[in-house]
Amino acid sequence: MTRTVLLALDTSTEYCSVALLSAAVDAPGAPASEPRTWVRHEATGAVSSTRLLPAIRELFDEAGLALADCDAIAFGAGPGSFTGLRTATGVAQGLAFGLNCPVVPIGTLLACAESARLRDPSVKRVLAALDARMDEVYWADYEWDDAQGEWRTIQSASLDAPDRLSLPGAPFTLAGNAAAAFGERLVASTVARAIDAEALPHALPLAFAALRALRAGRTVPAEQAAPEYVRDKVAQTTAERMAEKAAKTGTAGEAEKAGEAGQDAGARHAASQTAPYVAPQGEGGR
Repeated sequence: MTRTVLLALDTSTEYCSVALLSAAVDAPGAPASEPRTWVRHEATGAVSSTRLLPAIRELFDEAGLALADCDAIAFGAGPGSFTGLRTATGVAQGLAFGLNCPVVPIGTLLACAESARLRDPSVKRVLAALDARMDEVYWADYEWDDAQGEWRTIQSASLDAPDRLSLPGAPFTLAGNAAAAFGERLVASTVARAIDAEALPHALPLAFAALRALRAGRTVPAEQAAPEYVRDKVAQTTAERMAEKAAKTGTAGEAEKAGEAGQDAGARHAASQTAPYVAPQGEGGR
């Protein structure tokens, strides 16, 4: 009988979430018993990076294990807070490099689906939907496959307005905080079989999903671990801001002129530079 030790990290939200899982496995590779788990899940706001490493150390001490016992590092790959995703990715990479062990990226929306099923084992279909800010929703559609003992992705992680989500063709549970954020504007909330607002990104369901992925060989080397942002734009250009303001306060013609003015201003600014300027990517997205 062997033992698998897996560390899972998630800082995609305002929580610093860490789980340590130890699972005994028999010779054919099947679980010999329910895994033992240790968890830290703390509201840290924007400073999860300062709490992550101490929380990891506390869990290993509590479990009576050493970091060297770890067989894999899992992390919430996204979507979520841009800064938080980079924090979890960087720590997972650094630990995996040092331990020479694989990394298991797990989508945060999949972690929501896993959480909903842990809370209600009868759940078979999950539409996971998280408030992405900027009046948009991160969402994905999953179906549990009993034969495989795994989630099947019907719709991969996407970003849309709350009224543009594709609804599953079967009874489903709506997981995540989007229903609370958007109410009836999120049509899925009015037709869902059930709404599980507590099924949010969390290291424990992430660890269970990662254990199955590890056993199936769905891992990457540390250098290939990367966040899944989904949103590739979190800030408007000057022209877009001016056009939006004019559209709210004036006519369509004024909005068009404002847009042209913004473009002209941007062109003059670019021409005045002695070297190309690349605007830093904003941190406003989630």
